[in-house]
Amino acid sequence: MINENLTILEKKVPLFIVTGSSGSGKTYVINELRRILQDFDIFDIDNLREIGISDEQQILNIWLRVARNTAESGRMTIICGTAMTWDIEKCMDFAYFKHVYYLNLHCDDETREKRLRERNWSEEMIQDYKKFAKWLFENADKEYTPPMPIVDTTFADVADVAAQIKQWVLQYA
Repeated sequence: MINENLTILEKKVPLFIVTGSSGSGKTYVINELRRILQDFDIFDIDNLREIGISDEQQILNIWLRVARNTAESGRMTIICGTAMTWDIEKCMDFAYFKHVYYLNLHCDDETREKRLRERNWSEEMIQDYKKFAKWLFENADKEYTPPMPIVDTTFADVADVAAQIKQWVLQYA
């Protein structure tokens, strides 16, 4: 029985989450990540919202189930979307993963405002997401183990951002 449990634990793989406040570039970088990390399956959390699923915990449960099934096929997963540790830890399949690693995409307030205004967001929502971005930035080394790296997307092109994410992923893969 002990040997069986060790075998199960040895098969666990890490899960990677590229998070960040809205407007930071999570969706924008996905195609480039898929191009340079072809051995990984890369998903956009928002795809489920687009088909009408709005419950945040249900969305995370679905994506972790997808990531678990992907791992059972011998591949690792990167999920791009806003996801907090305390919500991921509630997911039914959380224990299946060796570790969940987080990376924060971040941009300056002016850039975030411009990107969100282009999406016709309200001023109130823009301000809320700026506050959230600040919280993520200030807590990256306090709330995450290991500390969550931050990639600044303010002026970086998509290839550079994807290259930084690739370097981060490969150190834990």
